[in-house]
Amino acid sequence: MPTTEELRAQAALAATEGWPGVRDGETLRTVSLPGMTLAVRRRAATRDGLEPALLVHGLGGSSRNWSSLMHRLADLVECEALDLPGFGASPPPDNGDYSVYGHARAVIRFLDSPARSGAGPVHLFGNSLGGAVATRVAALRPDLVRSLSLVSPALPELAPQRSALPTGLLGLPGMPRLLPRMTRDLTAGQRARQVLQLCYGNPARITPEDFAAAEAELERRQALPYFWDSLTRSARGLVNAYTLGGQHSLWRQAERVLAPTLLVYGVRDRLVSFRMARRAGRAFGTSRLVVLPEAGHMAMMEYPDEVASAFREFVAVAAAPPGGQGAP
Repeated sequence: MPTTEELRAQAALAATEGWPGVRDGETLRTVSLPGMTLAVRRRAATRDGLEPALLVHGLGGSSRNWSSLMHRLADLVECEALDLPGFGASPPPDNGDYSVYGHARAVIRFLDSPARSGAGPVHLFGNSLGGAVATRVAALRPDLVRSLSLVSPALPELAPQRSALPTGLLGLPGMPRLLPRMTRDLTAGQRARQVLQLCYGNPARITPEDFAAAEAELERRQALPYFWDSLTRSARGLVNAYTLGGQHSLWRQAERVLAPTLLVYGVRDRLVSFRMARRAGRAFGTSRLVVLPEAGHMAMMEYPDEVASAFREFVAVAAAPPGGQGAP
């Protein structure tokens, strides 16, 4: 097993070489923080003085999941998306903490870091696991969050969909040893297609570019010594977060969020049921709900134009004075 310093060096090298899926107009850099190193993807804004946005991916994903949306918002916000510890080009955290709180701590440390040069609070986005993480961040540190946008956030469901059960099973003890044997006959391309087909409402919308990037990233990540460990322990951390009650409950955390919140759900989502949209709308005090009839679990990849349009309308309304007109 490589040392922490070797893993950090690998992450820096990955950013320098260009991690698979880095598009034109994007850069990928590493940021050293206490106890961790994070890879951060940036989309160059089309004009100066824009408010910052930070985007957080879901379980098994990476900052690449936000590329299409960042491209469409480059004239509205200054976009950065990070790879959570152990995912994308980020090495594991020094303390091995893959809980929802551990990932939220990584986001908070980045937002508090000198690397941001006092950029101020962000428009915070989260998808799936990243939605749970972003909810924690917004509840714990309201000073860091201008607005909150959640795409299919992984908030507790009393009766999860049957198609979501295998994801929960990832967190069972012994899975880091069992899964490599179970999937050894699958190529990176086959696994990437399975994941995308699970996450898209209409698999026909998987573009050749998205598939090629997912295949290349998965092939590279599967060779990392911590690939299965980071995936299964993050899944276990999410399941554990679902069981917490009282003030630590994700739903109670949602009720504490002060920032205006945009909620985006897909009717064809096989991992987070769109039926949770109403409960989420009630939990987040100041919220706008958008339901996309054809979308699956990652609407920002499958329907980036619609998600971008929803965010533009959301920001315009949130910026409007009471009784006045929204920003253009």
